[in-house]
Parts: sequence; structure tokens; C-alpha cells
Amino acid sequence: MINSLSGLFNIEDLRKRIIFTLAMIVVFRLGTHVSVAGIDVTKLNALLGQGNLMGFLDLFTGGALIKFSVFAMGIVPYINASIVMQLLTAVIPQLEELQKEGDHGRKQIAQYTKYLTIGFAVFQSVGMSFWLSAVVVEGYSFPFFLVSTVISLTAGTAFIMWIAELLTEKGIGNGASLLIFIGIVSRIPSYIGQTMIVLKGGASFFGLLVLLAVFLIMIVAIVVVQEGQRRVQVQYAKRVVGRKVYGGQSTYIPIRLNQGGVIPIIFASSFLLFPATIAQFIPNDFFRSIVAMLSPSSVFYTVLYFGLIFFFTYFYTAITFNPKELADNIKKYGGFIMGIRPGKPTADYLEFIISRLTLVGALFLGLIAIVPNFVEGLTHITTFQGLGSTALLIIVGVALDLVRQIQSHLVTRQYERLLV
Repeated sequence: MINSLSGLFNIEDLRKRIIFTLAMIVVFRLGTHVSVAGIDVTKLNALLGQGNLMGFLDLFTGGALIKFSVFAMGIVPYINASIVMQLLTAVIPQLEELQKEGDHGRKQIAQYTKYLTIGFAVFQSVGMSFWLSAVVVEGYSFPFFLVSTVISLTAGTAFIMWIAELLTEKGIGNGASLLIFIGIVSRIPSYIGQTMIVLKGGASFFGLLVLLAVFLIMIVAIVVVQEGQRRVQVQYAKRVVGRKVYGGQSTYIPIRLNQGGVIPIIFASSFLLFPATIAQFIPNDFFRSIVAMLSPSSVFYTVLYFGLIFFFTYFYTAITFNPKELADNIKKYGGFIMGIRPGKPTADYLEFIISRLTLVGALFLGLIAIVPNFVEGLTHITTFQGLGSTALLIIVGVALDLVRQIQSHLVTRQYERLLV
């Protein structure tokens, strides 16, 4: 273990990437403490403490929202823009063709994603400005507050998007996922502090142990499912070209048990948060009842959340995994699945496998999403409410990705030594 850790800094390229990643994380965390001008912090904390909605959003910004810093919207507009572009690419033929053009097409779609991110940031910052009009410092001009807030928050989102791209290019792991990971992890000390206060107030220590045990079991289950895959054996026929024989080898297609990862849960959460967010901006009894109905502690929310996760798991798998295209590629290169005829029978066989795997993955994600709510209800310890299923999936997924990338650098270095 010690040798592995020392090896991280012995490889120059890996050392530079780790140092650069740490430097960008420091910049990101410093930005969460640069507050937007014109806000009464005392009134803001009281407003954010009225419900779970903004606490949930604050989790992904690493505490920037509750401080209303220039990074208050975090990487969320960029994630939303990426999701929308991914969906549009699946339904708009022009974007689908652009994606197939290789590196140029992907760069063009990335550029469209940036423009859409800025649009989302402007729209969201305008909404937040009107929502926070009640906590503006007395005597502070609202029109000036509106303009300065929109500029500050939009610039902060653009800066975070730039940091995410730099991390992906020059650091370790996916930049956007890593920033969300850092935001979630940075909140854990505050959860621990709140839990200690609750325990001193008379909360059950046994209940805390049960809650932590459930979290540990969930982490193990997430790792098993995230790494789980069905390997479909593919045999390639031998081809004789001149005096040389090509092919004849056997390989496999790894089909993951959970194709969508955390995406279905993010989709479902965004779908449920959207009407509640709009309702926060409209002081009306009808919309207040919507907020109450969509509270994470309500039964209606739990049932709807489970159903949406189930739906989006199948939806995301359908737009990312194409059995017909995969079957055509296998046939094109002279491959076949043992006992299955090439072409349509192969596509039907792959469709059968992915539908069964998706069912298991959807049930798992749905259960993982709602289990923390039930456990917190039984133990009456809600200080870890923000550290729910979404947060655990992101933490585990990003951690596994970081480990894989570091291992790939170490393996590459070992092969380079053999070639020297």
C-alpha cells in the first residue's frame, strides 16, 4: 500500500495531474466563500432553513448556496445543459450526425452545451434574485441587486465550467463529477457536528449505529452493482488474407448491470425539484401545497421518486445502448455469439439481456433511493439527510473512477519501463 502511494508521486505526469487537481479544488473551495453583495446573511439563513429543497441543492454546491457566493449555482447548470444536449442528440438527427463526425463534431456539441449552460445560468440567477428579494439589505436598490446578482452568478457558473474542463483535460477524473464530489464531501464535517449536537440532546446512540450500518451496507451494494457486468462471449471467425490468417480470437462484450449510473436518480430528482423550485418563487397556497407534497419526507414523494427512477433507468438505457447497431458491428467484423445467428437474432438476444439487466438495475436504484428516508424515519436522526442515495452514488462512482484512472497511469508506467 505504501509502495503504491509513493508510486503516485514517482511518475512525473501523474504527479503533475494530482497537484493540478488539488490546486483547482482549492480555487473551487475559496470561491464558495466569496459572497454576492447586497444579501442579509441572517435573513438568508432563516429562509434557507424553512425546508429541505434548498438544503438538497446546497449539497451539490458544497455550502456555496447557503452563503450565496458567486458559486451558489455550482456545476448544476452545466450538468442540466449536458443532460438536455444528450437527450436532444438522441432525438434530433442533425445533432446525432454531428456526434458521429468524430472529434470535430464532439467539440461542436460541447460548444453548444456551453451556450446552453450560460442560458440556464442566466434564467436560474434571475429566478433566484426575485426569490431572494425579501433578504436584500435594507436600502439596497433591487434593480442594481438583480443586475449584479445575475452577472456574478453567471460568471461564477462559467468559471466553474472552465475549471471542470481543465480538471478533465489536465487533472484526474471527470471534472464535473469531481466538483460535485468535493461539494458533497465538504458537507460531511457539518453533518458530523450536527449529529454530535443531536446526541447530546438525547438522541439514541443505537439509532446512529443502525444508520451508519445501513450507509455502509449501501456503499458495499453500490460498489458491487456499479462494477457488476454480464460478459457476452463473441467469437470471431478466421480470415485468410494472402499468406496471413487474421481473427479466430474470442472476446466478450461487457454489459453493465447499471448502465445509467447515477444519471436516472439525477433525472428523477431534477424532475421533482423543478415544480417545487417554481413554487418557491410564487407565494400562493396552491403552490405551497405542491412544495409540501413534494417534500422528501412525504409518502407521495417516495412513491413518485421510485417510479421516476424506474422510468428514467429504462429511458437512459434505451438512448445509450443500441442492440441493433452493436449486432451490425459484430456481423460487420465477422463475429458471432455462440448459438445465436448474426443479424436480427443477435440484436434480439442483446435486447433480451439488456432488458433483464435494466430491470435489476432499476429496482436497485429505486431501493437505494428510498431506503435512507425509511431508516431516518425509524432512527429519528435526520442530520445526515443530505447524504442520501444520490450523494452516496456520486461519492462511490467518482471514487471508483479516480482509482481506475490512477491504476491506468501506474500500469502504463510499468509497460514503459519494460519497453525501455
